[in-house]
Amino acid sequence: MFYYVLKYVLLGPLLRLVFRPRIEGLEHIPSSGPAIVAGNHLSFSDHFLMPAVLKRRITFLAKAEYFTGPGIKGRLTAAFFRSAGQIPVDRSGKEAGQAAIREGLGVLRKEELLGIYPEGTRSHDGRLYKGKVGVAVMALRAQVPVIPCAMIGTFEAQPPGQVIPNFRRVVIRFGKPMDFSRYAGMENEKAILRAVTDEIMYAILTLSEQEYVDRYAAVVKAEEAEEAEEKAATARKFLRMPLS
Repeated sequence: MFYYVLKYVLLGPLLRLVFRPRIEGLEHIPSSGPAIVAGNHLSFSDHFLMPAVLKRRITFLAKAEYFTGPGIKGRLTAAFFRSAGQIPVDRSGKEAGQAAIREGLGVLRKEELLGIYPEGTRSHDGRLYKGKVGVAVMALRAQVPVIPCAMIGTFEAQPPGQVIPNFRRVVIRFGKPMDFSRYAGMENEKAILRAVTDEIMYAILTLSEQEYVDRYAAVVKAEEAEEAEEKAATARKFLRMPLS
């Protein structure tokens, strides 16, 4: 019940006011039955903008950190995400990917819409990164269509680290459902999973017109953070050097 209160009374109207979303391709979302909506991920607000414009309820797999924050703020955040239909997924450890797949398949078995970001994390620079194969595993195991989705303008409206979004119009663009029934029973073949994932990412790229990077976003983020730390360490060392 609180999901619909958020969507139609509390959060939805506010999101429409701030972002003034233009929706394209909404007719591609099936009116019933299970399906995966796979999109790019540019902003924290993506989690709430897409559910606000869809007629059907959609469940997203969200990082577990949103549900484990300390104190009152942490509990309120966790309650909010659960009420908004988000499912926590632990992204650490070897079993992280399998846990996400189990949760996602559970949503699809209930004939619902599942929202997923194949990149696995938010883009830190607005580019589209290589997709992880979990989306392909779920699509083939559940034998459901995949609807590509592009969030356009949300990076500029609320870039990483910015709490209060800018008043800016965004576009949410849905593509035609993608049918992978030709690969039924092949969900354990790595080459097939990679091919399906790449096909999904190309569809998202076509809709979003982003610059594409054929590397995982998490790896690039880690490398850039390490490089920044090395530069900072060098600068600190330089400042400690005697002047004469």
